[in-house]
Amino acid sequence: MIKIGTKTEQKNASRAMFGLANFKIFIFTLVFGIVLIIRASRNCTRSLQWPLPLIILGVFLLLISVVGFFGSYDHGSFLLRLYLYVMFFIITALVAFIVFAYVVTAKGSGRSELNRAYRDYYLADYSGWLEERVSGSHWRKISSCIRDHSKVCKKMTRGVGETADMFFLRTLKPIESGCCKPPTECGFVYVNETTWDTGGGFVGSSNMDCTRWSNDQQQLCYSCDSCKAGVLASLKKSWRKVSYIYILVVVFLVIAYLGGWNSLNIQLENKK
Repeated sequence: MIKIGTKTEQKNASRAMFGLANFKIFIFTLVFGIVLIIRASRNCTRSLQWPLPLIILGVFLLLISVVGFFGSYDHGSFLLRLYLYVMFFIITALVAFIVFAYVVTAKGSGRSELNRAYRDYYLADYSGWLEERVSGSHWRKISSCIRDHSKVCKKMTRGVGETADMFFLRTLKPIESGCCKPPTECGFVYVNETTWDTGGGFVGSSNMDCTRWSNDQQQLCYSCDSCKAGVLASLKKSWRKVSYIYILVVVFLVIAYLGGWNSLNIQLENKK
């Protein structure tokens, strides 16, 4: 009688812990999925944020957490086995995504410029895979969104008489630095935040962005490689932040996965 009671208590405790873990996974995935959708809908780089694959993965995680919860009460252990197989796939996919995100964002960062608080950004500093994500039709959509929807450059102007020295001491965001002003190496003379005296041409630089720059507020440097690099720099920061969350998710999923194996072992022992 003591052994039966001990096994029963062990089984109930295992069910409770496993069920609670899957309930937490369900709630976290639901909340995180909603936040991800909202952020993606407001972001000009939503096509680069991998919202659809991650949302699909989140849906699988929602469903499998429910399967795991009921699987802990499934004496036939079919649902629990299904849970373990699918959970292994999800964990593997998340680990692969994290590794991929770190590999493709390993290269690239802003370059410091003399007497400037802000950094300049160069497309050549980033991986080829990321460069392809900001080319052709992809870039036309992103650049038009930055110009017409986000209005980053318009918001950058302070509407006061800011001198060149004051502007050079500003810490600009990557997109502001890359899209709203010409590269420092062009040698253009500052007039205001988004207007620069080109002196009739670029000065001693082979950077093609110097010829792409325009004081037309609808053009600026939206067609520049520096603008693309600024977008990728922002994307890199975003991916790194998200990857930290996914690392925590993977750790939690591994714990739940091990709990599933424990529940399965208990069920198999009770059948003997």
